[in-house]
Amino acid sequence: MISLKECEEEGLIKRIAPSPRQAEEQLNKARALLEEAKGDVKDNRPNNAIIGGYAAMFDAARAVLFRDGYIEKSHACVARYLEVKYPSIDSSYIHLLDQYRIRRHKVMYSGDYFPTIKEARNLVEFAEDFIELVEKLLKK
Repeated sequence: MISLKECEEEGLIKRIAPSPRQAEEQLNKARALLEEAKGDVKDNRPNNAIIGGYAAMFDAARAVLFRDGYIEKSHACVARYLEVKYPSIDSSYIHLLDQYRIRRHKVMYSGDYFPTIKEARNLVEFAEDFIELVEKLLKK
């Protein structure tokens, strides 16, 4: 697993000017993607729900980076950033974010992986919790 230090050394996460505006835009996008993913679960579209639910989490996490003055070029580095910079986040959240990143990758790039609607529902429910966590972080 890549470390935050390696992410920085390889240019996969970089300093930028902090942007509360971009943070809010990313969080709004995350909320919209979450609602779409919920609809995908309701309509029994697990592939779309996995992709959209993960995208909602990823955009929420990016909101924290923008607020802090960072930009990423690696999904894995976003998790490493949160893990290091926000040690108050329960490690199970970071672990699930990583696991769902891998699951989304399988949906998009593996021809033999078909998630169940239960897997999709679990991911979308976690995405909702994750976004709530990020909203609390951004208020601090």
